[in-house]
Amino acid sequence: MNLQIIKNRKIFLSISALAITGSILALIFWGLNFGVDFAGGSLMEVKFDNYQATVTEVQDSLKEVNLQSLTIQPTQDSVILRFKEDSEEAHQAVLSGLQKLAAEKETTMTELQFDSVGPTVGQELKSKSFNTAVVVLLAIVFYISMAFCKVSRPVASWKYGVTAIIALAHDIIITLGVFSFLGHFYGIEVNTPFIAAILTVLGYSVSDTIVVFDRIRENLPKSQDNFEDTVNRSINQTMVRSINTSFSSILALVAILFFGGSTIRDFAMALVVGIFVGTYSSIFIASPVLVLWEKAMHRKNS
Repeated sequence: MNLQIIKNRKIFLSISALAITGSILALIFWGLNFGVDFAGGSLMEVKFDNYQATVTEVQDSLKEVNLQSLTIQPTQDSVILRFKEDSEEAHQAVLSGLQKLAAEKETTMTELQFDSVGPTVGQELKSKSFNTAVVVLLAIVFYISMAFCKVSRPVASWKYGVTAIIALAHDIIITLGVFSFLGHFYGIEVNTPFIAAILTVLGYSVSDTIVVFDRIRENLPKSQDNFEDTVNRSINQTMVRSINTSFSSILALVAILFFGGSTIRDFAMALVVGIFVGTYSSIFIASPVLVLWEKAMHRKNS
C-alpha cells in the first residue's frame, strides 16, 4: 500500500497550521505556568502518617503564615506545597503550622523534600535553558548539512537541515501550547525536568526525520520517478518503523505517567506529547515542506 502523503500535504499542513495557531494564542493569552525552578519560591512535600490531609485543612493551618501564591497539591500519599517566599523563616513557619495540624489529627508529619530558588536564579535558569535550545538547533542544522553534503540535486544539502528545524519548531510550539493549556486549566507547571524533556524530544524528533531524509537520499540516485513521488515512496518505506518505535516509547511513558511518582509525571507527560507530535511532523510535515521548497525553486527557475 502506497499512501499519497505528499499529494494530500495540504490536509496535514492545515492541521499543523491550526495546531500552531492555537498554541501561539494559548501562549499569548495564558503563557506558561512556570514552577519554582523558574519563577522563584519554595516547594515542599510532606507526608502525614496514616492520614491524608485535605487542601482546606492545610490552608487553615497556614493562615497565620500569610504565604503568597500558595498552591496545595495532594498526591496519593503526600501533600505538595508551593509558595513565593524562599526564606528559611517561612520554611520553619510552614513546618510549624503543619506539625500543629498533625498534632490535632493525632498523627505525625514528615518532610519529604524542600527546595528553594530565588528569583535571580530562576531568571538565570530561563536564560540558560533558552541558550541551550538554540545551541542544540544550530548543531542539528550543521550535522544534517554535513550528513547530506553529497546530496545537491534537486535540493541543496543545507535545506534538509533547515527543513528539519522547521519540523522541530512545529514540535516545540505545539508542545508548549499543550502545556500552556494544561497549566492554565490544570495547574501543570513548567520546570527543569520539562526542559530536559524538550531537549529529549528535539533529539528524538530529528532522529525520526533523518531516517526519512536518509531514505530519500538512498532512493534519489536510482529512482526513475520525479522528486515528489520519490519522497512519497521514501516516507511509505519508513513510516511503519517510525510509528512502531514511537508507539512502543509512548506505551512505556504512559505507564510512567499513571504509575510513576508525582516528581516524574510532568516529565513523562512532556515526552508523550512531544514524541507524538514529533512523529507526526517527521512523516507529514518535514518531507512535504521539502517538496514545497523544491517546487518553489522549480517555478522560480522556469
